Order: sequence, then C-alpha cells, then structure tokens
Amino acid sequence: MELDGRVAVVTGGTRGVGAGIARAFLRAGAQVVVCARRPPDEPVAAAGREAAFEAVDLRRSEEVSAFFDRVAERHGRLDTLVNNAGGTPYRLLGEGGAAAAERHARVVELNLTAPLTASLAAYERLRATRGSVVMIGSVSGTRPSPGTAAYGAAKAGLENLARSMAVEWAPEVRVNTLVLGMVRTELSHLHYGDAEGLAAVGRTVPLGRLAEPSDIGEAAVFLASDRAGYVSGASLLVHGGGERPAFLDAATVNKES
Repeated sequence: MELDGRVAVVTGGTRGVGAGIARAFLRAGAQVVVCARRPPDEPVAAAGREAAFEAVDLRRSEEVSAFFDRVAERHGRLDTLVNNAGGTPYRLLGEGGAAAAERHARVVELNLTAPLTASLAAYERLRATRGSVVMIGSVSGTRPSPGTAAYGAAKAGLENLARSMAVEWAPEVRVNTLVLGMVRTELSHLHYGDAEGLAAVGRTVPLGRLAEPSDIGEAAVFLASDRAGYVSGASLLVHGGGERPAFLDAATVNKES
C-alpha cells in the first residue's frame, strides 16, 4: 500500500470532507490521527482500520504544539499534515452591526491563521521525514464570494501561504493545495436544500455532480504520495470542471430554436 507505515494528521477530520480524507489515507495504509474540538459521533474508519482522535482547538497555539508532541510520542513520526479544518456561515459583509468585524476576523483565524499555526507546529517532524503539507483550499478563494467574503479572502491567502511555504521549506517539505469546488456532505442540505436541490446544483457542474468526500481524499493521498514527489507549490483544482460561465446561458447566438 502506497502510504504503508506513514503517519498522517487530518485536522477537522471527524466529518464531511475531513473524514473522507482520513478514510482515503487509511485505505492507502497510513496511520491516521484526526483532530477537532469535539469527538466524532462514530469512529472514522476504513479498510478495517480506525483513525485515532485527539481533541484540539486549532486556534490555541499551545494546544496545537502539545498535540503534535503527543503525535510524535505515540506514533514516532509524522509524514503528512492535511490542513482541512475550516468553514464559515453565510453572512453578508454589511450585516451584523458593531460585532460584524469580529465575526469575520474569527472566520479568517480558523481558515488561515489556524493552518499556519498547525504547519509551524508540525514543521520539524515533517522535515525529519521529508514529508508534506496539503492545504484544503476552495474555489471561493479564486472568485468573488458574496456572503462568504472573509472565507474567500482567507482561502486566497491560504493558497498564497502554501506557495511561500513550498519555497521556504524546500527541499525537505513539500507543500501543495487542493482547491475544492462543491462537495456533498452531511451538511450539504444547509447550503443547497433537499435532494432535488442537490441534483439541480450538481447539474451546474460540467461533470454533472457534486464531489464526494472520497474524491477529495484520493486527491490528497496522491499529493502525499511518492507519485507527487516533484510536486510542490502547486494548486490542484478538484471542482469537476468548475462553473459554467453565465454568459453562455445569457447569449442569444448559437441557441437552438
């Protein structure tokens, strides 16, 4: 198995995309540690193996440092860090009154500062194994993101951070970003509605569906594996072909009558 004997940490790996990534690493043979503020409702498992869980608030640097100390003590090494934890509620910039700026700052902290904190805490262990960091970015960081502007700004910063880290930490540590489009998770209904809404949204993607967490996991395994040994500072788009440009539907030429 291509990651047999290696150790991977997946932040926010207890549900959704993070759990999909953790399961892909388990199937590839890695020992996996997932962390989040709260334990999963059920163990994250695949291929007859189970990920270890650690409770960590990634916004607290002292907790993060202690967490990576425990990983090193219990597993003896660290080969891959997947910075997956993040997210945001829908909130327009002009809403929220006096507390709006603080709320948006917390979104940036979770989606940009926390991955930086985790990467810095993991760096020496990754350098020792010539390991890699995989950032989980978003198409929200590459286009306007009304309603999630702070999240989009943070994801744009995360992609740039990864490129800088790839230069500073070479050749010992590779750093790459997966730029995700829409993914079907247990929380998809909050964004897209019922099954009919999910299907309708999926039809807007050139490949005709939303991604599954396993699609993201397989791409993360590739970036962590020796097959990507010369890939660093890269951004891999995992978005099913992206979004159909609106002007194609609005144009009056070349339409069937």
